[in-house]
Amino acid sequence: MVLETSPFKVFAGSQGQTIAQRICDKLGCKLGKINIDRFSDGEFAVSFDESVRGQSVYLVQSTCPNCDNLMELLLMIDAAKRASAYKVIAVIPYFGFARQDRKDKPRVSIGAKLIANMLQVAGADRIITVDLHADQIQGFFDIPVDHLFGTNVLVPYVVNLGLNLDNIIIASPDVGGSKRAAIFVKKLHAITGVEVPMVICYKNRPGFNQISEMRVLGEVKGKDVIIVDDIVDTAGTLCKAAQVIKDAGANSVRAILSHGVMSGSADKRVNDSLLKELVFTDSIQYDTTRCAKVKVVSLADPLAETILAIQEHRSISEVNVG
Repeated sequence: MVLETSPFKVFAGSQGQTIAQRICDKLGCKLGKINIDRFSDGEFAVSFDESVRGQSVYLVQSTCPNCDNLMELLLMIDAAKRASAYKVIAVIPYFGFARQDRKDKPRVSIGAKLIANMLQVAGADRIITVDLHADQIQGFFDIPVDHLFGTNVLVPYVVNLGLNLDNIIIASPDVGGSKRAAIFVKKLHAITGVEVPMVICYKNRPGFNQISEMRVLGEVKGKDVIIVDDIVDTAGTLCKAAQVIKDAGANSVRAILSHGVMSGSADKRVNDSLLKELVFTDSIQYDTTRCAKVKVVSLADPLAETILAIQEHRSISEVNVG
């Protein structure tokens, strides 16, 4: 049990309450008390209701929806630094703006780099996050970044489904996600000893959230296909991929992802799709009553273990095997 004199405390912003409580349950500590006061014009102020002087402070907050939750996190970091916290560690299960990691056309911002700068200027000493859309975002920071893998909780879910592993195929919804799917295959093999094949869905995307063409590169007839990706946003790509894979003769199609953004008409789109189920982590708070096909798997275990490893000066690699 963590006592009041513990060298660390865990606090949560509006978008981190559920997962932060689960983390605290794993750590055997109480979730810290914090006030987020909102004014009629939309402005808000953050204050801690207990002392953090001389302590390592873990601030749990995903930045989705992006702007308000990001600003909350920045104010939490600033408040902790001004309250003489020893270290301020931002625990960001879902790192918003991660899809803006490079200049893919002229005259655009690199949003992920800007957010990295803002977090450091606010006073963050360390970042803990899960499955960044692009690995190179770690290099945008001049402070330590612990990049955890969602496969550590998602692969065991697949193993416990009770499917015939010899009949499973892992699918990437696009060429860019093939590395992520390959890591999933490697982790699945490490746990079960079964070599699972992989296919790729080729897509032509003319603009954001638009697909003009998609086809499957590989044989899926009669197989139980599991689509692996990092983010489901509008679910357009995912549902299109499920349709294409099913048309190619697959027995069933599931989707396993790290982050359930689920914006716009995503809930209805998934419910009406050929997906058997959609599984993602609790990196973003989600009410499962919104969509009957959604299952949520918690990241509380690896996040709690990472916090303990940091406090005990142990290697994060011990708890983060991808």
